[in-house]
Amino acid sequence: MKKELFIYIITFFLICTTHISAQVVGSGKATVRINNKVKQELRYYENPFISPDSEIIRPEVNLELPFPGGKYYALIIGINNYTDPTLNPLNWPLRDAEMFYNTITTRYIFDKENVTFIKDAKMADIVGALDYFANIVRPNDNFLIFFAGHGIWDSASEIGFWLPSDARKNSKLAWFRNSTLRDYLREIKSKHTLLISDACFGGSILKTRGAFSDEVPAAIRKLYELPSRKAMTSGTLSEVPDQSAFLKYLIERLQNNTEKYLSSEQLFSSFKIAVINNSNVVPQFGEIKDVGDEGGDFIFILRD
Repeated sequence: MKKELFIYIITFFLICTTHISAQVVGSGKATVRINNKVKQELRYYENPFISPDSEIIRPEVNLELPFPGGKYYALIIGINNYTDPTLNPLNWPLRDAEMFYNTITTRYIFDKENVTFIKDAKMADIVGALDYFANIVRPNDNFLIFFAGHGIWDSASEIGFWLPSDARKNSKLAWFRNSTLRDYLREIKSKHTLLISDACFGGSILKTRGAFSDEVPAAIRKLYELPSRKAMTSGTLSEVPDQSAFLKYLIERLQNNTEKYLSSEQLFSSFKIAVINNSNVVPQFGEIKDVGDEGGDFIFILRD
């Protein structure tokens, strides 16, 4: 009895003299107070039984994806019909544009809500669409422009033009200048921009001409990291036919491609010879002049 009483007194004495209180505050972390003084703050992911001086080796988790998450936007323009009767109507651009639209939205990661398809576009339609994309495209996004229709090269001023559906032969008021397009491509701050133009004199916008060497697959990631402003066109400064071998083989290659990641340069190299062998034009590929190309490339990515 005396022994038990003695233990009880000692225990009570220790509790009174030490006077420990603890308080847990908030969620995810605890503040421990001893004698109402903050001893240390513990976060939920820290182990209180490991010394702060200890080296903790945590398992590495690689969350890096092959390509950062950016959206794929596209503006697709096809023009068959012109209000000016002196401008010959075309038969194939709208068909080609629709086939291209269907291909990239079904096989590649272009969501339909991010793709604008304008048929028989007027000057105001083109400008309005480019203004729209200038406002929504972000530096991590990708932007593609597709144009099929009439084009003109003014040899006196050395300026190329697209002809919207309301263009008139004797007035340049509704002629869309290549220099204006370059201004928009400079304004649209995408990671990568690719221009595909099937129009007369489309090659005038290029800085360099001719296909480059094929990249090996290991270089795809590096091509994506560097900003790019590339263009592929159906010809240089010569006229191109209404029924386009350039778009025929380009779309076929996109439809039949089985590579998960396909650069625009690889795409161009895969159909260039077929175009040359089956038409009187020489398709061109290169950087667009003075709009911020740094050596990267536009990458087409197949849907899963």
